Amino acid sequence: MKTLLFTVLTLIAVPAQAQPRSAAVGGEVEALVTVVSVNKANRSVVFRGPRGNEVEMLVPPEAPNFDRVKAGQVYNVKYAEAMAISITRGGSAGVSEEQKVNVGKKGGTPGGSAIRTRTVSATIEAIDYKTRYVSVRGPDRQVTAMQAANDVNLSELQPGDRITVSYTQALAMQMVEKPAKPKPEAKKKS
Repeated sequence: MKTLLFTVLTLIAVPAQAQPRSAAVGGEVEALVTVVSVNKANRSVVFRGPRGNEVEMLVPPEAPNFDRVKAGQVYNVKYAEAMAISITRGGSAGVSEEQKVNVGKKGGTPGGSAIRTRTVSATIEAIDYKTRYVSVRGPDRQVTAMQAANDVNLSELQPGDRITVSYTQALAMQMVEKPAKPKPEAKKKS
C-alpha cells in the first residue's frame, strides 16, 4: 500500500450484459496506528500498527496538513476492501483504475481518505474447489490467487475462462489526541 487510500466502501458495478454470474465479498478493519517517521522530501510516513508491523505510505500533494504530521502521533485508521467478481467469456485482458482522494482543510487535524476502484479482466489459470481459490493471469502476465464467495458456482468455471474482477479499497485516517495520563491520587493519611 503505497498511497494514502480510501473511506467509504463503494462497489462499482460491471454492466449487466457482462454479468452472467457474479458475487461480492468484502471486509473492514479499524485500528490505532502510530507515526514512526516522516520523510518530508518524498512525502512519506511510516506507521506502526497494533501488532508491531510497519507500513510506509505516500501522502498525496493535495494533503494540506502534511507539515503537521510528526513521529509519535496516533491515527485512527479504517480500511475496507470489497471485491465484485463477474464471469464473462471472451474479450482481451485489460485493467482500469479510478481513485478519489479527500483531504482535510488547511490548519485542521491531519487526516483524510481515499477510494480506489480497480477493474481487471483476466484468464483463469487454475481452480482449487476445496479452498475456493481461483488463480488468474492478468494483462501483465502475473498470476494472482483470490478466494471466491460462496455464491459463485465454481463448477461452472474452468481454466481458460475470462473473468472480470472489480475491487474497491477504502482508507480513512484521522489523528486522535492521546488521552492525558491520569494524575496519581494522593495517599490519604489515617
